[in-house]
Amino acid sequence: MRPRLSVANAAVSTVLAAMLAACQSPAPTAGPSRGALPTMERVALGANACWFKSGDPAFAAYKLAPELNSFSGRPRILLVHKGSPESRPLLVVQAEGSPAHLQAFGPMMQEPVAGRVTADVNRWSAGGKACN
Repeated sequence: MRPRLSVANAAVSTVLAAMLAACQSPAPTAGPSRGALPTMERVALGANACWFKSGDPAFAAYKLAPELNSFSGRPRILLVHKGSPESRPLLVVQAEGSPAHLQAFGPMMQEPVAGRVTADVNRWSAGGKACN
């Protein structure tokens, strides 16, 4: 009977080890946080540095209006006319969820600069910091 008990103990030990391994969470992945707020914070910093502080002529007529503290769960940035910040936004970039689902819309997305906006926002949201 003793050998049988050893086999049973080994089987139980194997099952327990497998159960413990299944319960452990995976190691955290390196890289930027993919939630809506951290993603939009990266986009806002990139837009400010690359579109505005750099003096980029494509964005000279506009002003950045970040709205990151959103109670709707959709932090966003707006581009408005520099002379009338209260006017309707020309570009809205917002994120929602985790991982963040990004949207960019507004009249600027029908202009030639739309491709650049899309490329820049995608790069910054993924953690890149480079300007164009």
